[in-house]
Amino acid sequence: MRAATSIFGLVPIVLAVLLVSGTAYTVRQTEQVIITQFGKPIGEPIIEPGLHFKLPFVQTVNRLEKRFLEWDGASVGIPTKDKTYIYVDGFGRWRISDPLQYFLRISDERSAQSRLEDILGSEIRNAVAKHELIEIVRTDQNRVPSRDESLASAQGGAGLGTLRRISFGRHEIEKEVFDAAVGKLKEFGIELLDLRLKRINYNPEVLDRIYQRMISERQQIAQRFRSEGEGEAAKIGGQKERDLNEIRSAAYRQVQQIRGEADGKASEIYARAYTQNPDAADFYKFLKTMETYRLVLSKDSTLVLSTNSDLFHLLTRIGGK
Repeated sequence: MRAATSIFGLVPIVLAVLLVSGTAYTVRQTEQVIITQFGKPIGEPIIEPGLHFKLPFVQTVNRLEKRFLEWDGASVGIPTKDKTYIYVDGFGRWRISDPLQYFLRISDERSAQSRLEDILGSEIRNAVAKHELIEIVRTDQNRVPSRDESLASAQGGAGLGTLRRISFGRHEIEKEVFDAAVGKLKEFGIELLDLRLKRINYNPEVLDRIYQRMISERQQIAQRFRSEGEGEAAKIGGQKERDLNEIRSAAYRQVQQIRGEADGKASEIYARAYTQNPDAADFYKFLKTMETYRLVLSKDSTLVLSTNSDLFHLLTRIGGK
């Protein structure tokens, strides 16, 4: 009897606890709450953290995130304006700016991610399809690339290392997507905070063409350096030949000068030696005549001589003897 009485005494306490727990609830700083009654929102969203109260059993607490949330889009294959097929991977940051509108139109984060994928993915595809590949790859139209001084100083290398002029750039395209998506997401109580193109990958076939183009460009630069090197080698070789010819010419002139001076000195010595008396002069004349005959006459020589010539008289005397 006493046990039954004690059990009946606990029932009001349990009911009171259930009533209090069903009435009071807390809102964290990272949350915002919408109270629904039979599935229909009641009152304004509760965004202030702390202890709050509701009708038990009738009203339900629906908690929504108040922090910044992320959207990480799937990699999508998109053709650019110049018919280049690329894969674009985008991401963004967003938050729930209108909890009531968000709850009525979407209700949960999973549905919100799906809606973001539809809207942002569609705007990214539209923007990529309207621009050429270089506009999407380049981040800024005012970017100035660093250039190798050897390429800049190369003959005909004025166009090497320079970037083609663009009209927009990736930052402007991201801004274009952001502006187009903000108004559409606002209808769902979502505020888009930021959007970026995280990664751009080429189609494998396009990648092969790009590699071949890079290889061709490097080969063109290498060939230009080879041509310049060959030109410099030919120039150095020509200069070497000119220097050698000048050296040979100067040496030959010096040799002939020395030889002429030596012949002159020898002739002077001979003249002094053979002019000391008449017999010596006659002997010198005879020697020179013999040397001349030795140079003029050979085994098969045929001469037509006058009877008055010295050579005829000499030969006649030699034959008589």
